Amino acid sequence: MNARIQRFQMMLRLLLALGALLWLWPRGPVLAISTGLLLFWFYGLVMALNFGLLLCINASATTPPGALQLLRAWWAEFWTCEWVFGVQQPFAERRLPDHLPPPSASAQAPRGVLLLHGYTCNRGLWNHWLPRLRQRGHAYLALSMEPAFGSIDAYADAIEAAVRRLAQATGRPPLIVAHSMGGLAVRAWWRRHGGDTARLHRIVTLGSPHAGTLMANFSSATNARQMRRGSAWLQELAAQEAPEFRQRFICYYSNCDQIVCPAGTAVLADAEARYKPGVGHLRLAFDGAVLDEVLGELSAADFRPRP
Repeated sequence: MNARIQRFQMMLRLLLALGALLWLWPRGPVLAISTGLLLFWFYGLVMALNFGLLLCINASATTPPGALQLLRAWWAEFWTCEWVFGVQQPFAERRLPDHLPPPSASAQAPRGVLLLHGYTCNRGLWNHWLPRLRQRGHAYLALSMEPAFGSIDAYADAIEAAVRRLAQATGRPPLIVAHSMGGLAVRAWWRRHGGDTARLHRIVTLGSPHAGTLMANFSSATNARQMRRGSAWLQELAAQEAPEFRQRFICYYSNCDQIVCPAGTAVLADAEARYKPGVGHLRLAFDGAVLDEVLGELSAADFRPRP
């Protein structure tokens, strides 16, 4: 569904820009071209305002963002959004298939990986991760979670099926990597299907609103309402979790995350927190250092809880 919505959005942007270009061309090519580009990339200005608000929202963060740092983060985030929402998700969601080793190789297979996207995204978000995982011989499943704007609880059964498939294919508990809302989907899955923490290796969340986010107030979708600060859904979820489960988490967060803010809301109690200053929300899934660290977790020994 999100792929169709994003294809429509791209076509609408192109039509608006082209319409302005044709309408204003008689008044001068400079005016026509500049107006067309402004309409095509207007959302970038809205995003810049969002980043600017972080000067106030994250003023009390461990390392408050500076104006230049936010400008750099906005620029990188803008072009990443263009690539993800303009190409990868609308047109290449299924370009790279899931990978599971043949059953005969399961005894020697490296650890598997489950990849979960965030709000308004699909599995195309992970297209740059999949070749690296395939090259290293890891089984992986990247889900497109549906319904796109339904309850986060609705994704639990699909996650359970994927965890089981990876465990059966590799003989090992999988690593779960979740961007944004995907981190909450993992917690909703555990509430419904959890049990023995030996079923998991680690859960890596990239900018997940574990304590909610102010930006969720700008959407009326069911899953957005669940992600609002202080929502009843988040409170109930937290009340039903044990520290042993939360200790499996590695939470990446940033002072320049313009979607999950304030910055500390992306850290789960009892989890390991990893701070990546100067990185925008979507860029957390494209940061080379983050990817290398996650690949390192795949080679680590089985998880041992902290004393």
